[in-house]
Amino acid sequence: MKTLLRSQELTCPSCVVKIEKALTALPGVQGAKVFFNTGRIEIQHNPDETAQQELVQAVWSAGYEARISTI
Repeated sequence: MKTLLRSQELTCPSCVVKIEKALTALPGVQGAKVFFNTGRIEIQHNPDETAQQELVQAVWSAGYEARISTI
């Protein structure tokens, strides 16, 4: 499953690294791609292992706000 998140707090490439590490550490996440210039976060994951809200929480735990996006 692909989940899209948005964050308005991404200001540098190190933000990307922190968020991608936090997301890929979750069980069931196969990959995460963060685009700091647009605030778009794309996550490939198994929804049976990791719920969308857990993805949002991982970004928050890394120190950044995030919300589920429909586009």
